[in-house]
Amino acid sequence: MAAPPPHTPPAAAPQPLLLLHHHPPALVLRVRLRPRSLRLARAPAPAATATAAAAASVAPDDISQLNHRLRAIARRREAASAAASPSSSSPVDPAQAEAYLRLIRDQQRLGLRQLRREEAEGDDGGGERARKGVAAGSSLGHRVDPRELEPGEYVVHKKVGVGKFACISAEDGVDYVFIQYADGMAKLAVDQAARMLYRYNLPHEKTRPRNLSKLNDPSTWERRRLKGKLAVQKMVVNLMELYLQRMRLGRPPYPKPASMDDFAAEFPYEPTPDQCQAFIDVEKDLTERETPMDRLICGDVGFGKTEVAMRGIFIVVSAGFQAMVLAPTIILAKQHYDVMTERFANYPEIKVAIFSGAQSKEEKDELITNIKNGDLHIIVGTHALLTERMAYSNLGLLVVDEEQKFGVQQKEKIASYKSSIDVLTLSATPIPRTLYLALTGFRDASLMSTPPPERVAVKTYVSAFSKERALSAIKFELQRGGQVFYVVPRIKAIDDVLQFLKDSLPDVPIAVAHGKKMSKNIQLAMEDFASGEVKILVCTHIIESGIDIANANTMIVQFAELYGLAQLYQLRGRVGRSGREGFAYLFYTDKSLLSRVATDRLGAIEEHSELGQGFHVAEKDMGIRGFGSLFGDQQSGDVANVGIDLFFDMLFDSLSKVDQFCLVPVSYKDVQLDINISPRLPSEYISYLENPVELLNEAAKAAEKDLWTLIQFTEDLRRRYGKEPRDMELLLKKLYVRRMAADLGISRIYPSGKMIFMKTNMNKKVFRLMTEAMTSETHRNSLSFAGKEIKAELLVSLPDTLLLNWLFHCLSDCYTVIPALVKY
Repeated sequence: MAAPPPHTPPAAAPQPLLLLHHHPPALVLRVRLRPRSLRLARAPAPAATATAAAAASVAPDDISQLNHRLRAIARRREAASAAASPSSSSPVDPAQAEAYLRLIRDQQRLGLRQLRREEAEGDDGGGERARKGVAAGSSLGHRVDPRELEPGEYVVHKKVGVGKFACISAEDGVDYVFIQYADGMAKLAVDQAARMLYRYNLPHEKTRPRNLSKLNDPSTWERRRLKGKLAVQKMVVNLMELYLQRMRLGRPPYPKPASMDDFAAEFPYEPTPDQCQAFIDVEKDLTERETPMDRLICGDVGFGKTEVAMRGIFIVVSAGFQAMVLAPTIILAKQHYDVMTERFANYPEIKVAIFSGAQSKEEKDELITNIKNGDLHIIVGTHALLTERMAYSNLGLLVVDEEQKFGVQQKEKIASYKSSIDVLTLSATPIPRTLYLALTGFRDASLMSTPPPERVAVKTYVSAFSKERALSAIKFELQRGGQVFYVVPRIKAIDDVLQFLKDSLPDVPIAVAHGKKMSKNIQLAMEDFASGEVKILVCTHIIESGIDIANANTMIVQFAELYGLAQLYQLRGRVGRSGREGFAYLFYTDKSLLSRVATDRLGAIEEHSELGQGFHVAEKDMGIRGFGSLFGDQQSGDVANVGIDLFFDMLFDSLSKVDQFCLVPVSYKDVQLDINISPRLPSEYISYLENPVELLNEAAKAAEKDLWTLIQFTEDLRRRYGKEPRDMELLLKKLYVRRMAADLGISRIYPSGKMIFMKTNMNKKVFRLMTEAMTSETHRNSLSFAGKEIKAELLVSLPDTLLLNWLFHCLSDCYTVIPALVKY
């Protein structure tokens, strides 16, 4: 639904917009006019003005309540989809929309193949079988192998509902699966179970369903399943609406720089196949598409995500635009600045700068001026770049590194940029929602799982803390000429660790770095560590963002149980980057004190020790945290109705049929309303209006344009003349009914006894989605769908005036569902 126009005062002397006789007869009014009222417009008398003010202050009527409701919905929709542009109210071209729907479906099929552990179809052009999807081994594969279930695990049978797996037992040489339900035990053959069973939870998740289903009450489960299916459909069309809005935000493709090949050739390493594909993806997004890019680059630390970003930056900057590189910490921002300064050194016309909260006011003011004037082209920094003071000359690209580490307000600000510029997000372990959007095809993603040739997997050990074991690991690394990260989560624990290390290793140079120390002191400690003067760096988790020391190949993490799974995985990626084998020792305090979640996290990080596992770690983290991390509160409740696997199955089914949820309006002029109402405006009201015929023409023209224009007209009319009399209200309601009918794809409305028939082009899926979301049970229960008609059965036959009121309320209820439908 397009955003409502701002309130604007009516023009002093509105020009005629449409003559009454240009409209269908249903709009012609019989008005009793006094002749002088047409000859001269006059100001209302003071008494009339007082009457108008009093009328305007009465309790809200049907029309004002609908106007208020629609504006509130539009505001919520606008706030919820920051990526939607305020200027994107024009309709999407059907041909463009169809092309985009095909693109979404293609991406969805790719994501589905990955989730189902299938190999990509076809070959790579060279006759070789395409490599496996990066999500091979994904925990989001839909149906479950019964032999992988553990006793007590909750499962969902598509036709029966939620039960608890008991066991697999053989009878007469045939294996059967036994499932406990609320009212008994069910058994089914293993091959049948493999086709019909789904997991209720994500792996490692222990959420209990509200209750188990009953074998003798399939109707209750069917209602739950249908409720979940409708929730999925709403979710799909909401995402589609967001991305169809993005289609309207066109921008011309960037030209490919003449020196692009030379810039690429200067990359000092041999790119991996995944990296090459990411280069191609980003280049196509920028040089071939006519809509802003919003792509995720997912790959482990050290897998070359930054080089992918720099290729995109080179394209944008070469076209005369600026690029912003946003990092969550000053350490990571400084690393990006150093890397980009070196990478663009052969292009002196491209100026790189760093901006952060650690700089003085004078430095910041000078940088802001240079950025605004266009003297700087690549601006690297922390969230300080998101300040309201920052103004760009010609910003074209935003690169966000590790978006999940920014705060809520910062993420909202980042999202607001997506409405107007190209955005590239880099992440080793994307947040669950980002991961899910990428897999479902609603967000472009390049997934890099192939390690560089020189990288060796980091050996990971998880155990209770032991001073002897920690010292043994440190001495081994120092003896082979390396350096050590010693990480603790709490600043107050650093002094004890530091004292322990100094007492045990008095001749070894040690430095400290943590968030409460001055940034310059941190930087000095890092420089000493990078130079090799310092052999052990005691630090907090700040190193997870941006310290790359080639000779640091051992990491010790104390109190590892206090870290999240994704944090442990970034942390571990900071060692073993030189081609020498790295070691990570994750020490917990006491195993008996570990929570289930902490145990699962430590087990998962030890399990995923191979390179290129960031995707799986993010997925595992989603399982540990539960599907509440993937969906919002409302959607989590919808998932809980049917379980995560069946929810995803229905999600992909709806994605593949998303075009069936499209709503195609009809022309307002083609809507036929067979209700015999001819309002007669009272002479007192006629004499009060400046130009009644012209005003009625305006009303008809507003209704023909769109509902928001009609709303604006009605509100302006009431501000100017007060609440209209009953006959004028009937006229307005008639206009509202025709306008809403047109937007709902209804071309004719006609009564027959106690029945009302509405001819429509909508399909049954749209009708079902619409009626399920209606707030009025009375209206919902009266409606049915057959063929190409919506039928409404009333209790009694109504006179035309009451019939118009009933239609106004019923269509109002239907109209508020439109935001949940894909509209052309």
